[in-house]
Amino acid sequence: MNEEKVKQLLKELLEEISQGENPDQELLGSAQQLQSDIDSLLNPDVDSSDNTVLDDMIALEALFATRHPVAEKIIRELVNSLSRIGI
Repeated sequence: MNEEKVKQLLKELLEEISQGENPDQELLGSAQQLQSDIDSLLNPDVDSSDNTVLDDMIALEALFATRHPVAEKIIRELVNSLSRIGI
């Protein structure tokens, strides 16, 4: 897995949450913040030693499980992908 795969998964996550007539704004905001955090994490010029993205993703996975099962699967895949690239 590379960084492009991670970015693709983030895009899929945002699309999944945005679907429907009344997208959940709380979850959408959380996913957008996650995208920003991961972008920072992948940026080699940013100090990411204090970054808690993986912990945040695991917490979001539980939240998504009740409201968006597909988003939960994407989050799980993101965690695995980031782990594989050493983050």
